[in-house]
Amino acid sequence: MSRISSVFKEDSRKALIAYITAGYPGIDATLKAAELLAHEGCDIIELGIPFSDPMADGVTIQNASHQALLNGVTVKKCLEIAGQIRNKVNIPLVFMGYLNPILHYGPQEFCAASAAAGIDGLIIPDLPPGELPALDEAAAKNNIDIINFLAPNSSDERISEVAAKSKGFIYLVSVTGVTGVRNSFSSNLKELILRVRRVTRLPLCIGFGISTAEQARQAALMADGIIIGSRIIQLMEDRDKSYKKLRNFIRETRKELDT
Repeated sequence: MSRISSVFKEDSRKALIAYITAGYPGIDATLKAAELLAHEGCDIIELGIPFSDPMADGVTIQNASHQALLNGVTVKKCLEIAGQIRNKVNIPLVFMGYLNPILHYGPQEFCAASAAAGIDGLIIPDLPPGELPALDEAAAKNNIDIINFLAPNSSDERISEVAAKSKGFIYLVSVTGVTGVRNSFSSNLKELILRVRRVTRLPLCIGFGISTAEQARQAALMADGIIIGSRIIQLMEDRDKSYKKLRNFIRETRKELDT
């Protein structure tokens, strides 16, 4: 059983997955936030690799990615940051990154370096499942789970393909579009979950748009976990370096999920 799969062993506990961009607003801030997130009850940390064209991300994460690039954060630096986080926390770490930097680094080399840094999974928004066998093989060799996306408009064929190719959990996009704070989920989300449940027992986690503890609770009623990104990035922008607002938000969200 992978470290990610072990998060979902307890049916009664809903997974809280937090996204942060590596190197935003700075490397020290990333390390501090990761430690805080793990301490306050997050089950998995999704560490974003900054990229110049993050097509699946909204303005908040785009800006964070741009700033991290200006800070000189490269794939190699992300691997170093992941290793530093691994030395501080025991929860699973997942890289979320786009295909181009991974190809430039080399799929085999990237997976080997990721495993050495303590990474447990990969999320690659612009890579359809099964389209890069070399990466799949390298990930499997290094015990890294490949996590794929499904959206409310996914076809039955796509659902079956993602279910067959995914490990760890399946990432359910709450709405069609990019990441960012929203007030509601797609009206087709419940139907999507029912369709996916028919073909797989993999855990299902909902992301894109969750920005309040109440939204997290509502999403968790339908799935096995929730993913929060843009709201966390916004709270990291606060000038209070103690991250009090972020700490309180994670505590409140964890409480709602455990109620």
